[in-house]
Amino acid sequence: METGITRHGSPDAAESRLHRGTNQSGMRDHNERLVLSLVRQHGSLAKSDIARMTGLSAQTVSVIMRELEEDDLLVRQAPLRGKIGQPSIPMALNPDGAYFIGLKIGRRSAELVLIDFLGNVRSMLQHSYRYPAPRETVEFVTSGMKKMRGELTPAQDKRIAGLGIAMPFELWNWADTAGAPREIMDEWRHRDIRADIQAQCEFPVYLQNDATSACGAELVFGQAAGAARDFVYFYIGAFAGGGIVLNGRLFGGPTGNAGALGSMPVPGPDGRPTQLIDVASIAMLEKALNARGFEASHLWTSPGDWGEIGAELDDWIASASQALAYAIVSASSVIDFEAAVIDGWMPLAVRRRLVDAVIQAIGRIDGEGLRLPAVREGTVGIHARALGGASLPLSERFLIGSTTISRSS
Repeated sequence: METGITRHGSPDAAESRLHRGTNQSGMRDHNERLVLSLVRQHGSLAKSDIARMTGLSAQTVSVIMRELEEDDLLVRQAPLRGKIGQPSIPMALNPDGAYFIGLKIGRRSAELVLIDFLGNVRSMLQHSYRYPAPRETVEFVTSGMKKMRGELTPAQDKRIAGLGIAMPFELWNWADTAGAPREIMDEWRHRDIRADIQAQCEFPVYLQNDATSACGAELVFGQAAGAARDFVYFYIGAFAGGGIVLNGRLFGGPTGNAGALGSMPVPGPDGRPTQLIDVASIAMLEKALNARGFEASHLWTSPGDWGEIGAELDDWIASASQALAYAIVSASSVIDFEAAVIDGWMPLAVRRRLVDAVIQAIGRIDGEGLRLPAVREGTVGIHARALGGASLPLSERFLIGSTTISRSS
């Protein structure tokens, strides 16, 4: 693997540099990734801006940006003309510089998404089911990738830099809660889904917990955290989960399971301790609707519009917000988070109601001695897990380590 910056302008050299960023083993060097990270963060920057921010010499920055431009990762913007001297030329990310595929394997649906270098969604496919099955999932990915890649030009297809899988760890443990046959869920215990999909791809495949991946999507693509460098993140899907960002980086811990907020103990409806996952999950809302004889499949197939639900939704928001409030206060007693971000597989209006209810519930909890975080809505939305999967290769290969990657299941 090449590790330095190639110093030649020949077509062969340019091809070599491109492969460092897109082939199975190569990646950009540290300074190139630093420049790309800053440009992503600020939208566009001139060479003088980057030299000032990084402390690199103007000559070094000039070489790096010239080669990133030759690799078609950066593009020139309109010159900015000042009163004195030559106009500065800002550089921005080239949307077609690289492409990334994200796969979300959820308990009730799978999503496959193709994004460009800016994070714009170029294509998305969804598959709903009562429970996930390994063989069916691989078939969905196979047919989905064929369709997506068929819509790209050959040049664009060569710039696919990786695929990231976002899925619950130890999925087989949720068979009873998901209402799935034990023998089907046990197949996940013995299948290496990353290896199965890697066998179909000439680019690298990464794996991360689904809620942690959603947190990564908020970190890379979202705005909810604002200037916060430390925040706790909750994604409310079929089951509740979350992630942690410390010092501007996704923290996964030694096993990738840090931020397993769904397992956090909270008071249950009867006042006895239970887990957050048993109160704040959308599966609990589905269960309540089914108990009243209402068909609830639209919770999974129409996350943008649940229609009129009524008292069951009111009750779920009341109990889920109380549980989330306790989880946020408990997390804040361990780490001084600046913000708590809540997103999920739900309509925007429901998310807004849930967040407002959480803020009110926190106000009723004794937080003496704690500096409680600002509670905010997520900004990525229902597709955060799939986009988080796509952000794994983007972050791992082109940015300064903003995510923690697991490459085995």
